[in-house]
This record gives sequence, C-alpha cells and structure tokens, in this order.
Amino acid sequence: MRKLALITLIAMATPALAQDLSTDTVLGTTMEQVTSNLTEMGYEVRKAEMEEGKIEVYFVKDKTMGEVYVSPETGKIIKLETK
Repeated sequence: MRKLALITLIAMATPALAQDLSTDTVLGTTMEQVTSNLTEMGYEVRKAEMEEGKIEVYFVKDKTMGEVYVSPETGKIIKLETK
C-alpha cells in the first residue's frame, strides 16, 4: 500500500508537458525571449525561426519532442504540438 501511495505522490508532483505550456502561456514577444523562457522552464530548444509572422520553436523535454508557435504581438502561444 505504501508503494502505491508513493508512486501516486511522485506522479502528482511531476508536471506533465501539457501542464507546463498552454495557449494561456506568455513566452515573450521576441525569439530571444521565447527561447530563453523555454530554456528556463527546462526545455531544450532545438531550432527557432520566424514563419509566416509567428515565432516557431522546436523543443525537447523528457524525451518528448514538440513545436510551439508564438504571437510576436502578444507573446502568447498560438499553437502547441507534441510528438
């Protein structure tokens, strides 16, 4: 019983990728701010570029790859995909 309680506690204490980032997350209005904030959150930034007026960043965290599109006007995440 203790083992199950410990596993449950660890699972609840470890944030999931989806909980770290959402469309309410503000990462910044420049590519440098976005990559810096993602790095501070524990993400490994693989590539960052401007695409169709949006900041596009490819990242890895906990063996999960993803990409995020950020509005340079608001700094908010427009689109988030994980693979």
